[in-house]
Amino acid sequence: MSPVILTKSLADETRLKILLLIRAEQECCVCELTCALAESQPKISRHLARLRQDGILQDRRAGQWVYYSLAVLPAWFVVALDGIAQEHADFTTAIAQRLSSMGDRPVRQQRCCN
Repeated sequence: MSPVILTKSLADETRLKILLLIRAEQECCVCELTCALAESQPKISRHLARLRQDGILQDRRAGQWVYYSLAVLPAWFVVALDGIAQEHADFTTAIAQRLSSMGDRPVRQQRCCN
């Protein structure tokens, strides 16, 4: 994986928030990300497509939902994500709170995925 491509993905605020949220949750679906980031579905989907294309995310289908998780990444990139998450927790506080307020996954899916 090219370090230029990987760092360019981190340079976009929405993509960085998506990565940090998926890192914390292990996986998220589009509707969870849309609700948590308070962004439109097309915008989130566009960023997810870019992250998948860059080899940073992988996806899995479960019925009508597609879940995104981190792909196998170079150690330096994982260290960078971990460092950002630890040193700048305030960066994702609001999105983590919005996601948490949606309940656990079965409740979340009923709220935002239907």
